[in-house]
Amino acid sequence: MTDPIASRGAAQSTRPQPDRLREFARTLLRGERPYMLYIAFAILLVIFSLASPWFLSVDNFLNIGRQTTLVSIVAVGMTFVIIARQIDLSVGSTLALSGMAAALAMSHINNSWIVGAIAGVGTGALVGLLNGLLTMRLAIPSFLVTLGTLSAARGLALMVTNTKPVIITDETYFSIFGEGSFLGIPAPIAWTLAATIVGILLLHYNIFGRRIYAAGGNPTAALYSGIQVRRVTTLAFILTGMLAGLAALVLSARSHAARPDVVEGMELDVIAAVILGGCSLFGGRGFILGTLLGSLIIGTLNNGLVLLGISSPMQLVIKGAIIVAAVAFTKR
Repeated sequence: MTDPIASRGAAQSTRPQPDRLREFARTLLRGERPYMLYIAFAILLVIFSLASPWFLSVDNFLNIGRQTTLVSIVAVGMTFVIIARQIDLSVGSTLALSGMAAALAMSHINNSWIVGAIAGVGTGALVGLLNGLLTMRLAIPSFLVTLGTLSAARGLALMVTNTKPVIITDETYFSIFGEGSFLGIPAPIAWTLAATIVGILLLHYNIFGRRIYAAGGNPTAALYSGIQVRRVTTLAFILTGMLAGLAALVLSARSHAARPDVVEGMELDVIAAVILGGCSLFGGRGFILGTLLGSLIIGTLNNGLVLLGISSPMQLVIKGAIIVAAVAFTKR
């Protein structure tokens, strides 16, 4: 006689397993990983390479990397802030103030690039600390806090030198942050890669990253789990300020001067890159690699539209429409 239990097990074993391709497609459409960004980036590369013979060149790709350096570096820090269910609108002004601080420190203390680097990154950290303390200790929405520091930091940058630029003359500073290279990689791109690697290690392979996800996903549950939500979120603001300071060093080294009126409105590109990279404005979700891809997509759009000779106003319209469409499709 045939064992009914064995027969039933054999029948179940012969049934087709779940369709892995279908599950993968569902994962793509849910946007839980930056797979859709890979596809979007590949489509952009194909379209612009067919439309312009100059697009697929090493020099042009290096140019895209340099153009996206500032946004990419700052966006790494912004990813932490947005995952923690906050936002930082002051990153552009923090960058300008940090650049002025670095240039002034070098001009007054032996023209040392080390002093300039410490002053620049330290100034960014102080602005981030102020944002974090006001947001978490006084329970003021981060939108309002950073809107205020956006104006205050820009005003300080304009006041310290009476709106005049500060010239930088240290060749070592230029080489390390702007014009040199590391293992054949241009310095700005190398600093972008360094910030990205540090961001990945902190967010995805460190307890600090798990606490950030918990604080943004469910602050109440995180608090009852023993996570110091206020401290973790404040550290995210400090990290963002420090990366804005690093971006200021790169910008001032490339231009040989620090200007108080630079990168006005950059915070919008930074936030767009983070959201385009799959980060949720409601907190608890985001990926550093997705943020980098979001920044590269924006940079590739800018570069490709310029190569095609499209006017600046139309570039803004096309870029805005594509970003909105891409984010909407990813959310679906």
